[in-house]
Amino acid sequence: MSQDKSLCTTREAAQLLDVALRTVQLWVESGVLPAWKTAGGHRRIPRAAVEALLESRRQAVSGHAKAAGFKLLVVEDEADLLKLYRLQVESWGLPVQLITAVNGFEGLVRVGEAKPDLLVTDLNMPGMDGFRMIRSLRANTDFRSMQIVAVTALGKDEIADRGGLPPDVRVFTKPVPFSELERLVRGRLGA
Repeated sequence: MSQDKSLCTTREAAQLLDVALRTVQLWVESGVLPAWKTAGGHRRIPRAAVEALLESRRQAVSGHAKAAGFKLLVVEDEADLLKLYRLQVESWGLPVQLITAVNGFEGLVRVGEAKPDLLVTDLNMPGMDGFRMIRSLRANTDFRSMQIVAVTALGKDEIADRGGLPPDVRVFTKPVPFSELERLVRGRLGA
């Protein structure tokens, strides 16, 4: 336990945030949570940063009705496209909880919070892009089996030039093929 009440250990942060210890470690490594290491090699996280993340989670949860059923996380930096996703998903008439994020950092936070059944992400975003977010998720054993779909304007060669994607990630080309996504969600719900 940390002696300084303004600081948390990674374990304390995980308990406060109600996420796995590894999730906090990933957030620290990716810059979502600021931290530093003590002389003994232990991470210390400002309690204020943990409380700020908690507050952003509360606001995010209050902005999304808690729904039973399938959790779909969409990570997309274009606000108009996020609105279109919301309209399309609502039109499906399925028990789907839509969760959104505007970049890879926020996407990782939402994954840790919601543990979605399906992640649909853009690849080209400011800050942490979809490539880095997907690599970070695939490096974590807790999220290796999460189904991921990339929806992008990038061509195959451009994707390859940027390091490619894991073979289990499906790639759809923009404009967003909502009928394909609906079919995918219906298939998952049926299973």
